[in-house]
Amino acid sequence: MKLGMGLYRSMFKPEYVRFARQAGATHIVAHMPGQFEQKGSTADKGSQGFGIDNPGDPIWTYQGLRNLKAMINDEGLELEALENFAPQHWYDILLDGPRRAEQLEHLKAIIRTMGEVGIPIMGYNFSIAGVWGRVEGPFARGGARSVGFENPEQPPIPNGMVWNMVIDPEVYDAENPKGTIAPVSSDEMWRRLEAFLEEMLPVAEEAGVRLALHPDDPPMPTLRGIGRLVHTSDGYSRLLDISNSPANTMEFCIGTLSEIPNADIYDMVERYSATGRIAYVHFRNVRGKVPYYYETFIDEGDTDMIRVLRILRDNGFNGVLIPDHTPLMECDAPWHAGIAYALGYMKAAIRLVQEERR
Repeated sequence: MKLGMGLYRSMFKPEYVRFARQAGATHIVAHMPGQFEQKGSTADKGSQGFGIDNPGDPIWTYQGLRNLKAMINDEGLELEALENFAPQHWYDILLDGPRRAEQLEHLKAIIRTMGEVGIPIMGYNFSIAGVWGRVEGPFARGGARSVGFENPEQPPIPNGMVWNMVIDPEVYDAENPKGTIAPVSSDEMWRRLEAFLEEMLPVAEEAGVRLALHPDDPPMPTLRGIGRLVHTSDGYSRLLDISNSPANTMEFCIGTLSEIPNADIYDMVERYSATGRIAYVHFRNVRGKVPYYYETFIDEGDTDMIRVLRILRDNGFNGVLIPDHTPLMECDAPWHAGIAYALGYMKAAIRLVQEERR
């Protein structure tokens, strides 16, 4: 098992990669969306959500991805995965809208470019509502600030918003009326995912890139009137049944899966790691289940993370684990301290479980 660190779009800089290496990481997962023209809140308090997605981000070009990989390699680390397409790239794939075919061709071009550059995994979250409704507060040990979910009211999603980000109004508003997105059933979302994978998997296989689906966070049957996909312990089974392609894999988030009501996280780790189709792991801990849960430090939540590592080890998982995100610690560098704490714990825990087998 390999230790990685996730970087958000604003962190694609050498100093952040050096920090990852200093903290013991060997791999980077690059979270791609984030060049927002205006930032919003994680709880979507206003009409902007996370922000307005910038359609002109050059990171998605061949040169942009090549330079990103080269910068990471120059600091002594490997670029393991990209994470999440920008809403501009695929809103009509998610919404089954008129630009679907055009946008599919663009995503195929991105996957081919990833293959040419040598980036082996594309993590994605096939969701209209995205990550929404979280609140921030002193939920972790010692009052460290973290995020939680407290069963909020769920207003419908306004037209022009996908994955809690606003699509470029000049592109979207000219073709779509004001108002809200109509409800979509879970079965319909599965149909759209299957159609997406039918076209994308052959391209991914040829390019040598794995597509890795993230579970729905929060893992609820519906969110803001939109059906969800992987929100039960059997959700990933349905994904794997769509295709046995080696490119059809899981972006396995321990925190999200632990939030599923009446689900045994250790059974899920056992079942799905035994398939050999986990691309990489979000190694994060939580306290509680939907509709009420809080993210915690890696060693204080409901899940025994050492037990999770032992299951992964026993089933031969040798991919990358990243802390995803962590509580903010009380100091001059809250994010850095929280991530460093998680990475130090993970590095020691991985060594512990690996040496148990020697």
